[in-house]
Amino acid sequence: MKKQRPSYRMPRAHGPRVTVIGGGHGLSNMLRGLKQYTENLSAVVTVADDGGGSGVLRQDLGMPPPGDIRNCMEALANTEPVMRELLHYRFTEGSLAGQSFGNLFLAALNGISPSFDVAVSRMSEVLAITGRVLPVTTADVQLEAEFENGASVVGESKIFYCKKREDCRIRQVRLIPEHPQALPAAVAAIRDADMIVLGPGSLYTSIIPNLLVGGIVEAIQSSDALKVYVCNVMTQEGETEGYTVSDHISALFKHSVPGLFDLCLTNSSPIPKGVAARYAQEGAELIRCDWEQCARLGVEIVNRPVATVENGFVRHHPGHLARELILLHAERSVRIAGDSFDFRDDTYRVEEDS
Repeated sequence: MKKQRPSYRMPRAHGPRVTVIGGGHGLSNMLRGLKQYTENLSAVVTVADDGGGSGVLRQDLGMPPPGDIRNCMEALANTEPVMRELLHYRFTEGSLAGQSFGNLFLAALNGISPSFDVAVSRMSEVLAITGRVLPVTTADVQLEAEFENGASVVGESKIFYCKKREDCRIRQVRLIPEHPQALPAAVAAIRDADMIVLGPGSLYTSIIPNLLVGGIVEAIQSSDALKVYVCNVMTQEGETEGYTVSDHISALFKHSVPGLFDLCLTNSSPIPKGVAARYAQEGAELIRCDWEQCARLGVEIVNRPVATVENGFVRHHPGHLARELILLHAERSVRIAGDSFDFRDDTYRVEEDS
C-alpha cells in the first residue's frame, strides 16, 4: 500500500522572492498572475517611454514617464472597484484629453515628493499594492535606435515609424545619456531575488532599456537566482518582424552579456488560424522557436501553454504564465525528490514522499 504523502502549504507571504524586469502591458499582465502566488514581488520598470500621456507629462513637468509604472501598480493594487475604475479613467475632452487619472495622480505625488521613486512608493502605499514597483533609474533618459543601414532615431515613440521607413532590422539601442545609475533599491531587489524574470514585452523598447542602466546587468550576473526570459508569443510590427526565439535571445545578450540567463519560457498553446491570419496582414507572426540555435547560445527552452486570445489579440494568460513560472522555480530551485505541486487559493502546496 502506497504511503500517504504529507503536505506543506506555502502561504503567499512566504512565497519566493520574484523580481521582474521590463515594461509595457506584458509586464503588468504577468504581475496580475504572480501576485496570486507570492507577495514577495518586485517590478523593475523602464523609464524610457516618451509617447502618449506619459510623454506629455514628461515634457511638461520634467518628470520620468509614469505610464508603465502606473500600469504595474494597478496590476498589484488591492483597492475597491471604484478606485480601480478611477485609476483607469481617461479624460475625453479639453487639454487633458487622452490623459489617465492614474498618471495625473502619480504626477501630483511627484510634485510633493523629494524624488520620483519616493512618489512611486507613496502611491504604492495608497493603493496597498502587493510587492514593490521600482523605476530602474530616476535619470532623465532617451532611447536611441540604430538600424542596420546606419540610420538612427532618438525617442522610444519614434522607433516604430523609423523602422517601418528604413525597412531593416534594429542593430542596437542605447540610452542617452549612456549608463545612467540604477536606483539602488532596484539593484537590491535583483540581488535578493530567488527568481529573476525578464519580459514579456517589447524587446527593444521595454526590456533592453533596463539592461543599459548601470548596475543592472552586474546585479543579474552576480545573483544565484533562477533567471528566466519570457519570450513574446508573436513578433512585433515595427520592432521584431521576422525574429525567431534565438534572435530575441541574441539581442538581449548583445545588449548585456552572453549567458545572462539560461532558461527561456515559450508558448505551446495553439493560436487560431483566423487570428494568425489577421496578424499576418500587419506583418506579424508566431515567433518560431529555433531550438538548435538557442542551444548554441546556451539557453534551454521550456515550452508551456501560457498564451490566450483576448478580443482577437494574442496575450500571455496571467494565471497560466504565473503558474508555469512558479512551477519552474519550484522544480529548478527547491529540488525536492518526488515533488508535486497543487496551486489553490492564496497558498501553494508541496507534497513530499514519506
